[in-house]
Amino acid sequence: MNRVSTHSNLQSIKVACSNCNLRELCMPVGLDEQQLKRIDDVVAVRRKVKRGGTLFRNGEPFASLFAIRTGFFKTCVATEDGRDQVTGFQMAGEIIGLDGIVNDRHTCDAVALEDAEVCVMPFDRIEELSREVTALQNHVHKIMSREIVREHGVMLLLGSMRAEERLAAFLLNLVQRLHARGFSQSELVLRMTREEIGSYLGLKLETVSRTFSKFVEEGIVEVRQRHVRIVDTDALKRIVNSQQSCL
Repeated sequence: MNRVSTHSNLQSIKVACSNCNLRELCMPVGLDEQQLKRIDDVVAVRRKVKRGGTLFRNGEPFASLFAIRTGFFKTCVATEDGRDQVTGFQMAGEIIGLDGIVNDRHTCDAVALEDAEVCVMPFDRIEELSREVTALQNHVHKIMSREIVREHGVMLLLGSMRAEERLAAFLLNLVQRLHARGFSQSELVLRMTREEIGSYLGLKLETVSRTFSKFVEEGIVEVRQRHVRIVDTDALKRIVNSQQSCL
């Protein structure tokens, strides 16, 4: 059996980037009809991944980037003591799989936090087309640059921020990304557990729960299980900025 098909249900459904409402998030803007058609020919397959299923695993050969069409993923690596260290959360309209470009092998697991569907973008075809469509090449470079900036942000988060600052920055980042996809600026459903949030932010589960409770007590957020409503966005921003002004 093909290794990939054991992780997820591979479906040869014809994908049309030109008709996708997430196109502006994961594809360059301003492409003409002919260029769009050529990209449509490259991105020819969608793959479904059930909640808890893996899109790719650490050590697997790298062949494709994946544009998330629906659903939510976490990327994680196993630590020496066997725990999962969460390295990121990815949502619809974002590209996943960049970790494999360097050594032609993936360096983390990508796990679906809910039923998801991705568009498969074979990297050799993307590279080939990038040489002819400059806008696509620039876009790939931007995606890579964004990933570097994100990693720097995480390093700052883990290196110098207190628990309140880490959680505030996390919530602001999450709601900003969701808002770019047409969702509310103040309400969100957390697809990840508090334990996964803690793993990502370098905090213990109890600390995450305590910090959420503190934000609730101070009237900054309202929490109902995984539903979070941000009542005072400015207060979250002040918490994050107070740290930055001290650097």
